Amino acid sequence: MKFFAGLMLLGCLGAQGAVAQGGIAQDSPSRLMAASVIEQWPAGTSTTGGSEAWGYEEGVLLDGMAAEWHTTADGQDFHYIKAAVDRYVTADGAITGYKADAHSLDNIELGRAVLLVYRVTQEPKYYKAAKFLHEQLEAQPRTASGGYWHKQIYPNQMWLDGAYMAEPFRAAYAATFHESGDFADIAKQLLLMDAHMREPKTGLMRHGWDESKKMPWADAKTGLSPEVWGRAMGWYAMALVDVLDWMPADQPQRPELVAALNRTMAAVVKYQDAKTGLWWQVMDKGGRAGNYTEASASCMFVYALAKGVRMGYLPQSDEASARRGWEAIQKAFVTTADGKMALDGTVKVGGLGGKPYRSGSYDYYIGEKTRVNDAKGIGAFLLAGSEMEQASTEALGQGKTVLVDAWFNSQTRQNAAGQTELFHYKWDDDTNNGFAFFGRAFQRYGAKLATEKTAPTAADLKKAQIYILASPDIPSKNPNPHYMDEKSGKVIADWVKRGGVLLLMENDGPNAEFTHFDTLSDRFGLHFNQVLVNHVIGADYPAGEIEIPAGTGVFEHSHLAYMKDTCTISPAKPAKAVVTKGNDVMIAVAKYGKGTVFAVVDPWVYNEYVDRRNHLPLKYDNFAGAIDLAGWAVRQ
Repeated sequence: MKFFAGLMLLGCLGAQGAVAQGGIAQDSPSRLMAASVIEQWPAGTSTTGGSEAWGYEEGVLLDGMAAEWHTTADGQDFHYIKAAVDRYVTADGAITGYKADAHSLDNIELGRAVLLVYRVTQEPKYYKAAKFLHEQLEAQPRTASGGYWHKQIYPNQMWLDGAYMAEPFRAAYAATFHESGDFADIAKQLLLMDAHMREPKTGLMRHGWDESKKMPWADAKTGLSPEVWGRAMGWYAMALVDVLDWMPADQPQRPELVAALNRTMAAVVKYQDAKTGLWWQVMDKGGRAGNYTEASASCMFVYALAKGVRMGYLPQSDEASARRGWEAIQKAFVTTADGKMALDGTVKVGGLGGKPYRSGSYDYYIGEKTRVNDAKGIGAFLLAGSEMEQASTEALGQGKTVLVDAWFNSQTRQNAAGQTELFHYKWDDDTNNGFAFFGRAFQRYGAKLATEKTAPTAADLKKAQIYILASPDIPSKNPNPHYMDEKSGKVIADWVKRGGVLLLMENDGPNAEFTHFDTLSDRFGLHFNQVLVNHVIGADYPAGEIEIPAGTGVFEHSHLAYMKDTCTISPAKPAKAVVTKGNDVMIAVAKYGKGTVFAVVDPWVYNEYVDRRNHLPLKYDNFAGAIDLAGWAVRQ
């Protein structure tokens, strides 16, 4: 691959800059690979699938780039994804080159990138394209038990591949456009595979299941294909951890999916090769003549294990298997020479039936060749790397819940489907206004995210360890604002006194309410002053600079933060100033009973100033500051 030392410095040191101080590796294998992808395949123009047509291989590559963006906030990654999507999605939302009559689940996968671009930009054309794909799934043929056919040409067959091709997209669509009724059937697709395709003795899963039992490769009694193909199980494992991202916490089938994930990964850990730390092409026949360890499956298992542990689905002990696998991947499959980097060892394809006929036998799978720099293999590598970049901190916040307010700031907007939804400083808002990246800062510590959509109650706050209130509404922002009142203030103060960690993020006067909000903050000696400082006109970015020194007791590292148009704080006992600019206090902290209150003059960690895809100069490291702040909060 055309990857040189100069590109390494530009793509990693330049794009990341001071972000590395916040715990983001600036020279990790996946960061170097992401920079290489951008250089080698502009706008997603990989040809490893045999063409540049819409397809799942490019989709997996973009999934990996998205995971890297979400982990590191390197805006180049997003621009790459959007450029790739824009090669296919026209101005009216049509998808060029899409073959609707194929009814292929493989053709759904790239829709994940389309949805991502919609969620960030809110542009209707991406909604229209995603809606078209959703409608394609509504017309997808099904088996007698209700499972999707993998393709029109494979009647009555479920393949494990299809779990990843369809269900994460479908779950993301359901969450984005409030189609909550879809989640039961999403779970059904995954659980049908769990029930029918898993071997009782080993816990491993066969590649395919023909419910009609008519295919020559299908067992006459079970309908299963003959062997356990590594990448097929990798698709299924990744589908489970990614669907759970979107599935509501109270969805009845959610515990069943977590249980299926645990069964799957227990078998994966059991069949990790003891000598190499990798996984075999035919998983349960390691060391047999002709068998080989395979890169894409190994990356997929590392991703599913590490993410499953970080999100609290899998036991902490599985992190060791993920780490061992990741180290083994570097040794076995990653090569560097003269500043060039490559990933070897990804099998090109694996299937059942078709023309020419594929028997699904041991000899068939070991006869499929591997290749260098396969797009889906690199996508899986980036996914694995994005998780391993977070693995060192994922245990610190396990068991903790971070609650964000959606009552005192309850602004709404109309989405492209015409639905009313909450936005502005919310976890699930990926636009400039949202807290999506701030949420990911907490998730890298293993914390769970939740949203308080009503006035806070003692019962609700009891479930959380951290509570965030940002920029309370005023009538110009919300015609029906909910102001802080005595009852809510007492509930919150009592919760802090018992050990809660409260983060208060004010704003400037034209954008936030002060009088009522100060009735809460004053309880802790933290008074927000309705003045305008750090005023920025046009591109005068230095006017918004805030220097955060290391060793403040909150921030472990120093940061050059950007806070545009803010108020100030007047701290009184027990509060103490943490960060000042001239004579103005910008950040302060107070101990209150067993708890702690953090106050800042701006919601400075929202996406516009964090995700690095916008105009803000790279020297401002708000995302690194967000990671530092989240780490401090979970440690309290």
